[in-house]
Amino acid sequence: MNQHFWWYLARATGIVAWALATGSVLWGMALSTRALGSRPRAPWLLDLHRFLGGLTVAFVGVHLLSLAADSYVEFSWRDLFVPMASNWKPGAVAWGVAAFYLLVAVEVTSLLMQRLPRRIWRAIHLASYVTYVLATVHFLTAGTDSGLVIVRLAAIVSTAAIVFFVAYLLVGPGRAASARPSRPVPRSTNGGTAGSRVTRSLSKSPT
Repeated sequence: MNQHFWWYLARATGIVAWALATGSVLWGMALSTRALGSRPRAPWLLDLHRFLGGLTVAFVGVHLLSLAADSYVEFSWRDLFVPMASNWKPGAVAWGVAAFYLLVAVEVTSLLMQRLPRRIWRAIHLASYVTYVLATVHFLTAGTDSGLVIVRLAAIVSTAAIVFFVAYLLVGPGRAASARPSRPVPRSTNGGTAGSRVTRSLSKSPT
């Protein structure tokens, strides 16, 4: 095994985790702003948003395990979970630690959405924006691949896309669309309303 295997794995999983987190945020915003259309959406569209978020947590977990196992830059568990504890780029690593805690909070409350007051769930879910910012700063300051043109381009494009969706929701067509009541949805065979749960949850959350 290459002596730098764990370092390479940490770099790769970090990049993938950032890309998945970005995709989850953008997909959630596309749904909540109704940029994909005002009609009720199929449940799998929301499931895809949640799947991307869960996959992000999984890759972040592998990223942390790889850093702990690596001997190229030695990280203790304290370095990985306590901001400013690392001797290697402490500020840059701290951004990632903060992003991790917010990511976990968003994912846990998403799983418990039906058991939490809507106001609390929505307030915590808004942290998705902050998570993206923290993760991107960590990605660009701690990542050894941040100097690559494609990496910087990806950060610029994703940030521009998020700014677009925010503007779309606040001052664009998304503002009027989100204010309109949802159309009636045909009932499913089990007596429920197909897609109603998706419409309710997305109409009240930006992600």
